Amino acid sequence: MSETQPSWKVLPHGTPSEIDENILTVTGTIEMPLLQLPRRMTVARLADARLVVWSAIALDDAGMKKIEAYGEPAWLVVPNDHHRLDAGAWKRRYPRLRVVAPEGARKKIEEAVPVDTTAPHFGDPKVRFVVVPGTRGHEAALVVENRSGTTLVLNDIVANIRGAKGFGGWLLGLMGFAGDEPHVPRPIALMLVDDKAALKRQLLEWAGIETLRRIIVSHGDPITSDPQQALRDLAASLE
Repeated sequence: MSETQPSWKVLPHGTPSEIDENILTVTGTIEMPLLQLPRRMTVARLADARLVVWSAIALDDAGMKKIEAYGEPAWLVVPNDHHRLDAGAWKRRYPRLRVVAPEGARKKIEEAVPVDTTAPHFGDPKVRFVVVPGTRGHEAALVVENRSGTTLVLNDIVANIRGAKGFGGWLLGLMGFAGDEPHVPRPIALMLVDDKAALKRQLLEWAGIETLRRIIVSHGDPITSDPQQALRDLAASLE
């Protein structure tokens, strides 16, 4: 997903839906040689109704109208340099967007879109941007709190692609992106992780959030069944 779209190009996607109060999400697919890669955009609504758009996907008119009815797009988070595909198109559509990226990925992301900040202050303490330790400063996360609990939004560092079928599904599994449980994909571990101990500490810190209700990942299904234990298992897999 490291390429960029020169214009607003709509690829297959679903309907944006509210997964929890002030959190909207929508899935799509990218056609790749021999397989389809599922992807996900997540939108967090701030207290003032402005939106933080995570891993942007260019949607059709109906989808974009639903996003705009939800709030004003104000922040665009490009969570690593493999998620630049639609970032430039979003910035052209919404010139006032402030673009956010982790510092380690900034140079590559700026080939697609200018980055305004690597340390955003969204004006709402319930939505926090985190650069994931142990990833060379290349991977970001969001922590979103609301009345029902906490949602952790991760990007490539954890995948949860279940039930992948056919040759493409087999290939996703062979590549380490699909499986029977949440996992750190092997290619991502090789490309991004430079300090397993630091990443493990962060996963365990998140596992200690008593109010954690779900983990949303950019590739695969949300993790809603005992997300704390899922994080502990992920940490153990790094040993």
